[in-house]
Amino acid sequence: MKIAFIVGRFPVLSEAFILNQITGLIDRGHQVDIYALEGYELEEKVHPDVEKYHLLEHTYYAPKIPENYVWRTLKALWLLTTNFWKNPLACLQAINVFKYGKKAASLRILYTAIPFLGSQQYEIIHSQFGIYALEVMFVRDVGGLKGKLISSFRGYDISWYVQEKGDRIYDRLFKTADFFLTNCDFFKRRILKLGCDPNKVLVHRSGINCNRFAFNTRHPSSDGVFRIATTGRLIEKKGIEYAIRAIAKVAENYPNIEYNIIGDGYLKEFFQQLITDLKMQEKVKLLGWRNQQEIIETLDKTHIFIAPSVTAADGNQDAPVNTLKEAMAMGLPVIGTQHGGIPELIEDGISGFLVPERDADAIAQKLIHLIEHPEQWPQMGKAGRAYVEKHYETNKLNDELVEVYQQLVNRGKFPEPTLKPQVSFMQT
Repeated sequence: MKIAFIVGRFPVLSEAFILNQITGLIDRGHQVDIYALEGYELEEKVHPDVEKYHLLEHTYYAPKIPENYVWRTLKALWLLTTNFWKNPLACLQAINVFKYGKKAASLRILYTAIPFLGSQQYEIIHSQFGIYALEVMFVRDVGGLKGKLISSFRGYDISWYVQEKGDRIYDRLFKTADFFLTNCDFFKRRILKLGCDPNKVLVHRSGINCNRFAFNTRHPSSDGVFRIATTGRLIEKKGIEYAIRAIAKVAENYPNIEYNIIGDGYLKEFFQQLITDLKMQEKVKLLGWRNQQEIIETLDKTHIFIAPSVTAADGNQDAPVNTLKEAMAMGLPVIGTQHGGIPELIEDGISGFLVPERDADAIAQKLIHLIEHPEQWPQMGKAGRAYVEKHYETNKLNDELVEVYQQLVNRGKFPEPTLKPQVSFMQT
């Protein structure tokens, strides 16, 4: 099959779940082209699979839209001049204000359509977030792109964005797209509540390649230090503030602890100040971004993993966190919050613990319990690895994704939940 992946930016180190799907499809003999609607912004650290699969050679970037409308218009005229020959009808339709109103007048349709003009027909157009599906559905409508349109909903697109734009923001998409996937049951319930046809949506979970995350039974270190870690962007919904405060509470009675935070984001300075205020500079470290191998090396030396996600003030929420899956696959006992899709991943009291959102005391209590009961670590680690292998192994999930595509293309109707319902076709 010829498949178009629609993303915001590419490559993005924190979106390995998208990369896993792309490489999995390529390994299965399918052609994948990547369209990044937010333009080109290469990160300092890049996942090795980007180079291994030569993905940048198959990535196309939409031109950035100037904020100033005069410059936007002048740039649009240049884009029309240089690209009109590729698909004249689509170019004209993209600026048809009589049909598309403000959307065409803002020139967003035209800018979004540019990388697709002259592209081949695809069997599948897979938008990795609902936000980008809203853009690409117009490109398909004007004739700039052909194929079955699938949209995944993964988190902020069905939480923050809906709170920002209102409950009707996806009405047109629900009617015009061919199918929808959510990465957890929690978000499936959300889009059904917003009006998505139940026959057009399935749960398809974000997977990890368990073979890349070697299992290691956890035991206390000979040096007596308890090592704890979190991986995630330094943004509000990751809830890292509460984990830092929890570490400070635990350190009062257990000073031999070390907390490593892998990631970066706009709250970095706030966290640095918080760490200073709590006098935790020697125990809490902000490590910045690390590539996958560096993350694995850090987690190999870690005893406990925390994923303290919270519902942000703007409504942003998490699905089951991929970094949490990776930690569980490596045998770490984990602490997560009763938030979004995380309870679908952590079996409370079996592979780790669930605590309320924004509750540093509860996190501290569970940390103390684990520190005082290291004999529980091996069994929790084994349970977590088994659960991730059963429900989140990317090879199984990629096989099922191909079947969804094939059913949609070959049958010309909505895929039926016939394969491995416990993994990706769970009904709610």
